[in-house]
Amino acid sequence: EIPPLVPPLALGIVFFLAAAIYSSVGHGGASAYLALMGLLGMAPAEMKPIALTLNIAISGVALVSFIRAGHFQKNLFLPLAAASVPAAFLGGWLQAPDSLFKVVLAAALIIGAWRLAFGRAEEDQPLRPTRLPTLIVLGFSIGLVSGLVGIGGGIFLTPLLVLFRWSTARPAAAVSAAFILANSCSGIAGFMMQGGSIPSLVWMLLPSVLLGAWIGSRWGSGSAPIPALRNALAVVLVVAAAKFTIL
Repeated sequence: EIPPLVPPLALGIVFFLAAAIYSSVGHGGASAYLALMGLLGMAPAEMKPIALTLNIAISGVALVSFIRAGHFQKNLFLPLAAASVPAAFLGGWLQAPDSLFKVVLAAALIIGAWRLAFGRAEEDQPLRPTRLPTLIVLGFSIGLVSGLVGIGGGIFLTPLLVLFRWSTARPAAAVSAAFILANSCSGIAGFMMQGGSIPSLVWMLLPSVLLGAWIGSRWGSGSAPIPALRNALAVVLVVAAAKFTIL
């Protein structure tokens, strides 16, 4: 349900902006949606399926844009997804205690804020070869956390791919979009197998986030710089992380 005192139009605009900004870097935006819903006082049981469902829509749109721009790396994506999809299903099936949910979510939001504020530059140094066991462990770990919390895992994966010099920024965004799509589908399947359902609020927000994803991903997969709004959104994530940690 729509939180009291929040006009539906205002909620749609905020989610539109989040979708546009996150999709420009290949992300689904679940960390932003979780932050916004947390600040509005929504229950974790509602937040998780809403975030995962919107993630599926937005990451799907973003993936198409990045594939069309020629940035997708299948050899990097496949081992990550092979490990992450079953782990995300398990995480979606499990019900995390509220205290654990808040701690993990706060950590995810802080990482998301760091990625938004500082993860801008292309990696100039030579790329390193990837190792299959490392990718499998990484995929499984991110997948489990993603399904447990209700995110797609891109806020973890993208900076790690660039930090370890396995990929430059735009190919990392393309792989992350596919990774998020796979994990979110698996996570929502696990959640629904446990008897969960998708809140009706999703269908009200879906048109706004799809439009935002189309605009943002078309822009981000081209040569456009990431907008200054990313810094504002990073502040929102930090505030939300503090809320979940303290309250």
